[in-house]
Amino acid sequence: MHALILGAAGMIGRRLVDVLVAEGKVGGQPLTALTLLDVVAPATPEGVPGPVRAEAADLSVPGAAEAAIRDRPEVIFHLAAVVSGEAEANFDLGYRVNLDATRFLFEAIRAVEGYRPKVVFTSSLAVFGPPLPDVIPDDYALRPATSYGTQKAMGEMLLADYARRGIFDGIGLRLPTICVRPGKPNKAASGFFSGIIREPLAGQEARLPVPDTVRHWFASPAAAVGFLTHAATLDLARLGTRRSLTMPGVSATVAEEIEALRRAAGDKAVALIRREPDEAVLRIVETWPAAFDTTTATELGFRADASFDAIVAQHIAEFHGG
Repeated sequence: MHALILGAAGMIGRRLVDVLVAEGKVGGQPLTALTLLDVVAPATPEGVPGPVRAEAADLSVPGAAEAAIRDRPEVIFHLAAVVSGEAEANFDLGYRVNLDATRFLFEAIRAVEGYRPKVVFTSSLAVFGPPLPDVIPDDYALRPATSYGTQKAMGEMLLADYARRGIFDGIGLRLPTICVRPGKPNKAASGFFSGIIREPLAGQEARLPVPDTVRHWFASPAAAVGFLTHAATLDLARLGTRRSLTMPGVSATVAEEIEALRRAAGDKAVALIRREPDEAVLRIVETWPAAFDTTTATELGFRADASFDAIVAQHIAEFHGG
């Protein structure tokens, strides 16, 4: 089975590569080849029992999507995107990367006669917007309140239409906010959710731009990769015409995050959190939903983390030796 990962140099992309190579399979079949693309060239993994192509590519450039699928990969993981804060700040870039590149990919697939891959598309909770109930039901209408959410909602609609027409077999995964993200902060409006855990654990100050009462929906990096690999194994006929699902997660307030940090690392770590209100960040974040009914995804076998304490423990085990 040949897998193509778009956005393979990103945090989730790199982890997905590692898992596929370690397990030696994708979609329940032996992994035979990998194509890894991103705007910067991804690292080339070892141990793949077949050819590996790792290249820099921008799918929003004409012809790039056609080149990406030239070897007809059977499974395509579409992770490439401009994140929320950057998409809101740069209108043109967000639409070019998040919408145009997605449609170019889908059109490139349509142009290849007899080719029908499985496409796993990463969407976002930002497809939902006010007014929001306390718990978002499985069938809640998409009503994005940001450009990023709008672009992801458009991607979901394209995915459903191309799948309906039999051009490919597709599933969209609305990922929770990934926490704790390792490494340096990115331009996502949600980045502080990870920062207030990651930086104090490393002995550094962290900026908190929103009130402690803000509630959000979280998944660890490992859970996110688990969603992707599980989606590749599913018989997508079980989805019917509904092609995008909200993934299960952990609902927690900022205050509950901080208490989980306190339980793991004590008051000294919590004291490194510096409150700096930022109205621009709050305006984005307060339009996002806080909790979901994910019965459909759970019945299909998608699994969340046990608790926010478990999310923190996973980060500590991986980056701080337990």
